[in-house]
Amino acid sequence: MSDKAKIGIIGSGGIAAAHAKAYLSFSDVEIVAVADIIPGKAEGFIEQLGIKGATSCDSVEELLALDLEAVSVCTPNVAHHATSVAALEAGKHVLVEKPLAVTLDQGVEMVRTAKANDRILSVGFQPRYDPNMKAIKDLINSGKLGDVYYMQAGGGRRRGMPGGTFINKELAGAGAMADIGCYSLDLVLNALNYPKPLTVSAFTSNLFGTNPTHHPEADKFEVEDFGVAMVRLEGGKVLNFKISWAMHMDSLGPTLFLGTEAGLKLTPAGTGPWSGVWDGGIGSIALFHDLDHHHVETSIPVQQHTLDIFTEKVRDFVTAVKEGKPAPIPAEEILINQAIIDGILRSAELGREVEISIPEI
Repeated sequence: MSDKAKIGIIGSGGIAAAHAKAYLSFSDVEIVAVADIIPGKAEGFIEQLGIKGATSCDSVEELLALDLEAVSVCTPNVAHHATSVAALEAGKHVLVEKPLAVTLDQGVEMVRTAKANDRILSVGFQPRYDPNMKAIKDLINSGKLGDVYYMQAGGGRRRGMPGGTFINKELAGAGAMADIGCYSLDLVLNALNYPKPLTVSAFTSNLFGTNPTHHPEADKFEVEDFGVAMVRLEGGKVLNFKISWAMHMDSLGPTLFLGTEAGLKLTPAGTGPWSGVWDGGIGSIALFHDLDHHHVETSIPVQQHTLDIFTEKVRDFVTAVKEGKPAPIPAEEILINQAIIDGILRSAELGREVEISIPEI
């Protein structure tokens, strides 16, 4: 293997630019090629970002035939599955942007393909690199909360609805649940070492997205902009999950972990129409417990970090590729996240509780 990791980027939109800029900041990475199915778009992307020596490709197949070790999959959600499977079968390691896939079945096939080809399949959940997220996981795993039996998670933007591919059912698969809800789910599930979900009862709506007063593409809006679910998890745990792209409220409340010995409350950072959801970081952390029958609240300092967590995510992937390490954010874990979102959408459509079943990999 050469000193430089040879990387390809599939897709040339905004998220692809973020990946490219991260790769360009590393001295041990060479961006070999960029692919986009729209003729000329990859070439323009390369010129705009000044990616010296990179080849522009008009198909995924053309890019995968080149001499490279790994790819970033930065396509619309609907193409995550086929693109990742093709890359893994071509012997490339894959960093796929969230969500993992559009359906649970697609995610299962992606994970199985990675395993069959002994390749890395890592998912782009950069909030994992927030030191506060790590501190929360360490605190919960220390046993200080005792047995955690109830979690409340999710957040809501006051006005934060995207457009384009995000609101098309066929292209995105889901709306707010997959776009920002996946981050909130990962915060809680990762802290608890990803317990398996058993059942879910959910409700979703799109009352804001389909209203021309609130969205300029109301006539094209096909996904949910709000959802709430009660998810039963193995080990006698339950998760109250809620998410919203838009609402007449400042927040859907904090994230809570209730344990037999103590409780933990997290509030999201930021103010304004796009705040209040966990892709925006943590504002405060507080530990609650009883001491000699007196209610005690302890504020835990929020850790500041100067590094860009998105860049850290890409850096970790490159290191795994170069050093033969496991996937930094394994798709096997995010498959559980995907299964919950899948269950939420099925439950909401049927209007009743449904079981969640994840096939053996």
